[in-house]
Amino acid sequence: MGAEGTAAAHETNRPDVDVLPTVREVLQLRVVADGVPEVLSGADRLDTAVRWVHVSDSAGVARLLNGGELLLSTGSGWPADPSALRAFIAELVEARIAGLVLELGTHYRWTPAVIVEAATELGLVLVALHHEVKYVAVTESVHRMIIDRQTAALRARDDVRDRFTELALRGSPADYVVQQLALTLGAPVVLENLAHEIVAAEVAPAREQEVLGDWERRSRAARRADAGDGWLIVPVEARGVRWGYLVALPGPEHPAGRAGVLQQGAIALALGRLADGPVDAWERQARRRLIDRLLTGRYASTAGAAARLAAAGLPVQGRTLVGMVVARATLSAERMDAAARARDARVLIGAAPATVPAPAATVLVSLPAGAAFDDAEVRALVSASLIDGEPAAVVSVGSPASGLDAALTSLQEAIDLSRARPERTRADQGHDVRRADARPLVRLVTNLRDDHRLLEHGERMLAPLVDHDLARGGDLLDVLAAVLAHPANRTAAAAASHLSRSVFYQRITVIEQLLGVDLDDGETQTALHLALLVRRAAPGR
Repeated sequence: MGAEGTAAAHETNRPDVDVLPTVREVLQLRVVADGVPEVLSGADRLDTAVRWVHVSDSAGVARLLNGGELLLSTGSGWPADPSALRAFIAELVEARIAGLVLELGTHYRWTPAVIVEAATELGLVLVALHHEVKYVAVTESVHRMIIDRQTAALRARDDVRDRFTELALRGSPADYVVQQLALTLGAPVVLENLAHEIVAAEVAPAREQEVLGDWERRSRAARRADAGDGWLIVPVEARGVRWGYLVALPGPEHPAGRAGVLQQGAIALALGRLADGPVDAWERQARRRLIDRLLTGRYASTAGAAARLAAAGLPVQGRTLVGMVVARATLSAERMDAAARARDARVLIGAAPATVPAPAATVLVSLPAGAAFDDAEVRALVSASLIDGEPAAVVSVGSPASGLDAALTSLQEAIDLSRARPERTRADQGHDVRRADARPLVRLVTNLRDDHRLLEHGERMLAPLVDHDLARGGDLLDVLAAVLAHPANRTAAAAASHLSRSVFYQRITVIEQLLGVDLDDGETQTALHLALLVRRAAPGR
């Protein structure tokens, strides 16, 4: 028969529920399994946490319990009257015990029907042991499990706290902190701002569309439902100012507690936020990374990338998308965003391509479907976005697009167009707007940029000039570009090259000799122009 009496009269510091053993785990212990346990009621509650084990046959035991105990008994002190037994079970349920284990053989040969009925009605886990077990061995095993898990949880919390404190002290960027949270939790983690726009997200590429699709609606719904669908949400704030939220999607349990891990990440982000300065610093960095990821092809699927863009505040579906490069001027991301929103547009601003001299920026614009984006509107958007005192900008605009694939082509068109030699633009003439629609060869090269035959054409036509310039530090490629930009006006071409006419004509003679061509021939000019465009569009140019 099991040992009589209370296994322990005191409680430990209450451990977190997520590190406690469950009734199911207790029943699987060898010392309990030897008693041949039979679940008579509450099979759907076997994952209830067990805070402690209490051994008692007293009919008044309920008043000694604090909740979460697994009560072990032989029933020898229980009342005999059926109504009193029912009341006894009700008292145990009111005390919020995790479950009741009754050993048969000493007092009861079988479990009274009234106990089973009452337990079933009230949702109490009731387990009968058909063979005698040592209750002291059960209490020792369960309490050892609880203490071991508490100890492991404390160590895990120390480890997590140290890790994220170090990230904060190192000044790790927000996206890296989010990445470390996702790795620690084994689940997707998202950092969003107060407008439910994603600032950073660590999600497996194959799950981007699933996790990030329709993000704003789902995030708002989860917030209203207090983390519905298993979402764990922790605010990111410091000095009383809330900047956003960390969201962890469902994943495995962590010994330090999933909420505890996310809170440590929030602390690291709050410290980083204080150090980063402007309120919108994270958003600007996130958008720059998005543009870079898109242009370098670092995404698993177009649908997933579109979902990430929409979650970051740039809608793609049902919108007209236009790529731009704004050069020779410094943009204010905040001003451009405000100017775009005023006309129901959205913008994503990234760093300029390495081949475009600073200051410059790459911009992806999302407009209402079918909306016009003429030169006047382009100039107005750029003018509203410039830092005070900035000169007129050179704006290269790609073709209007529908869908992300076409939008990326539009961005690339703008980038290729921005590599053209800048024209002299007077400030009173406003911004110089160049459009890919007006440059069919630029569009052709962009669309065929990966075709090896086009690359071979560019290399074959220009190789002698490239070799000459590399060996002598020459400027023949620049002179050729000026000639082709002004095919009917050598004076203008010389001026664009910043060379005297005599030196300019000497360069033309050298070019014609090296290439074995006549630069006045129209077909030759077309072939060389195409070759130059291909060279400028090549990666790294």
